[in-house]
Amino acid sequence: MAKIVVVTSGKGGVGKTTTSASFATGLAKRGFKTVVIDFDVGLRNLDLIMGCENRVVYDFVDVITGQARLSQALIKDRAIDNLFILPASQTKDKDALSDEGVASVIEQLSAEFDYIVCDSPAGIERGAIVAMYHADEALIVTNPEISSVRDSDRIIGVLQSRSKRAENGDSVREHLVITRFNPQRAENKEMLSIDMISKDILKVPLIGVIPECQSVLEASNRGIPVINYEQSEAGQAYDDVVARFLNEERPYRFIDVKKKGWFGRIFGDQ
Repeated sequence: MAKIVVVTSGKGGVGKTTTSASFATGLAKRGFKTVVIDFDVGLRNLDLIMGCENRVVYDFVDVITGQARLSQALIKDRAIDNLFILPASQTKDKDALSDEGVASVIEQLSAEFDYIVCDSPAGIERGAIVAMYHADEALIVTNPEISSVRDSDRIIGVLQSRSKRAENGDSVREHLVITRFNPQRAENKEMLSIDMISKDILKVPLIGVIPECQSVLEASNRGIPVINYEQSEAGQAYDDVVARFLNEERPYRFIDVKKKGWFGRIFGDQ
């Protein structure tokens, strides 16, 4: 049976789909057969981030409504043999994600895959609720600013009360991913610190800190998960997230202010 991981956030634009793409890619690169599902019906951005937008013929809703077989809608990644994408529909309504239909697709995928990564829409709309319902584990993605963190706190409440595991008296295992972190700005009190977010406000175990990095935008524009930018700070940070999820020990990187060399101390930043 597959392990189901939902990637969710309270606020849009925090890097949730970027995280879904890199997390799923990282699992697949480690040998796990992985599928990532786009639950954001009506918008559909995951296929762009994964670089397969021109290969979409059938989508998630087509499978649910019986217009296509699951095998017809799944898109195999060109670079990684055991990575697949199930895209969302751009034209259907979110109500098309019926409970029974989603459950049937999840059941079919569970028999074939090691991991099912659910890229949830932001907030608590229909697609987000359905994506979170089946989760065994959750990556909660937030930026280090108070409105994003506050909205993530609301999402945690939904995970703890409206998931299938909650109905059965169990719980979804939660992991926190902080994106767009800038150590200098945090030190200057221009954004929330890591400890304030993870320990004081959300009280969710931290699994990764993704630094502000130009490579994230470049990778998105090229349709390449940024984890494949192995020399970039963001790519390395996402690889650390996957490693920690799989219980590997990894020190945290890119979270401290870089010390200036003697030239910088004398002349300052240019």
